[in-house]
Amino acid sequence: MQIIIGFVIVFGSIVYGYTHASGRLLALWQPAEFIIILGAGFGAMVISNPPYVLKNIMTRLKMIFGKGYSENYYKSVLEMMFELLEIIRKDGIKKLDDHIENPQNSSIFKKYPEATRSNVLVSFITDNLRMMAMGKMNHHDLEAVLELELHTLEEDLIRPAKAMNKVGEAMPGFGIVAAVLGIVVTMQSIGGDLALIGVKVAAALVGTFFGILMCYAVFEPLGASIANLVKKEMMAMHMVSAILVSQAQGKPTLLALDAGRKVLHTEVKPSFATMENWMTGQ
Repeated sequence: MQIIIGFVIVFGSIVYGYTHASGRLLALWQPAEFIIILGAGFGAMVISNPPYVLKNIMTRLKMIFGKGYSENYYKSVLEMMFELLEIIRKDGIKKLDDHIENPQNSSIFKKYPEATRSNVLVSFITDNLRMMAMGKMNHHDLEAVLELELHTLEEDLIRPAKAMNKVGEAMPGFGIVAAVLGIVVTMQSIGGDLALIGVKVAAALVGTFFGILMCYAVFEPLGASIANLVKKEMMAMHMVSAILVSQAQGKPTLLALDAGRKVLHTEVKPSFATMENWMTGQ
């Protein structure tokens, strides 16, 4: 909703300012310019990115216009980790085999759909619990392995945002291309009706305007929104990483969860007392 409101403010301000200065909206409707700029931008994106990234761009765009990562998401992750760690504390990590080998049918994972909507997070949890179950690993080694994995995951997840930003940076250039082609068309009409020449020059200038607008009002803001989404997703994985390392150190479940809680940003971080109440059901 916030993104939609932002777009309404941006485009509403531009349209209002333009019409307030006696501009005609119909003069901005130049389909040929739009096709050149957007088509060239899409083609450049296809050339410079593998299919995996192109698919993820669409996935991430759907996500930023959908449900984001609120406090309830992190609460759900904390509650799920609490149940997993309690099983380890009471019965040993081997008791988690059925859950980590088949999380889709796990009674614990199915209990927290808010947390498990991130397939990356589920894989991160199950893979590392499986690694911990395979053999004794001290917390220093575990922390080093998790840090390396988190770094790789972030680089992978941020690629759609970088692709959007790159295309955004190219939009003013494609706008100039469209404007130059518009001037070429205008030059073909030299010697004709001056009014027609004026219309063609205006159409060419719309290309420059549209390219700059797409850069700063559409592609770069969307790229930043995708990057923010990735940071929120990574924050949950950093939280899980801190919890797993604390568990490997032998800390009690609540203290292990507290180590993860401290990773969260202020707007979604619960107090220790609040987190304790979540876990005890009070």
